[in-house]
Amino acid sequence: MTKTYRIGQIVPSSNTTMEAEISEILRARELSAPERFTFHSSRMRMMKVTKEELAAMDRDSDRCAEELADARMDVMGYACLVAIMSMGLGYHRVSQERLHQRTVEAGGPAPIVTSAGALVSGLQAIGAKRVAILTPYMKPLTQLVIDYLANEGIEVVDSISLEIPDNLEVGRRDSLAPLEITKRLNTSCADAVVASACVQMPSLASIQGIEDRVGLPVLSASVSTAFMMLKALGLSTKVPGYGSLLSGKY
Repeated sequence: MTKTYRIGQIVPSSNTTMEAEISEILRARELSAPERFTFHSSRMRMMKVTKEELAAMDRDSDRCAEELADARMDVMGYACLVAIMSMGLGYHRVSQERLHQRTVEAGGPAPIVTSAGALVSGLQAIGAKRVAILTPYMKPLTQLVIDYLANEGIEVVDSISLEIPDNLEVGRRDSLAPLEITKRLNTSCADAVVASACVQMPSLASIQGIEDRVGLPVLSASVSTAFMMLKALGLSTKVPGYGSLLSGKY
């Protein structure tokens, strides 16, 4: 009998990408594996990617975890990387523990994957110590990402900030755009490339093409989140077409 897993996502209200990319990856997995997935979300208000709005949104994540727990998720993903990183170094551990406790209290305990923690874990899984990254953020927020990764032992050797403050505009970008933009990244000293260090900037259509061009592992916030969700469920992480992290090797 085929097992169906419930995938919960805690999503910024203006996010239009993460639900689509996570479901695309796991639907692709269904083509070669027996497991099936259903997708469920709860939203936190956020329109502008500023530290103030991100902090207010993060406080609302408890409610979202409790709501999703009522529907008995098998795993939950917190779909805002920079919200976690803006709360302080290593904060993904605090968030994951707190939100898991909320699911326990609501009677539907579920493992929590944050996109920030997933990016760190994904890079560690492939052994990357030096990375080149693309973000849609204003430069101060990109620096938060750089500092956060550095605290986890991962050096950002080059970065591009697209400096788009409006979250809806970020979500309207072409998923193939990173394929061209990352040509400007200096990857000569990098172990890996992060095609989108943001769950809102579409990049799935670019992942494999960038990897084929640069000859390095290429991942994104959504690829890393899907990887860690599959790990949390105890399932194979093989999903062809989305880069080395989802090759099934890790």
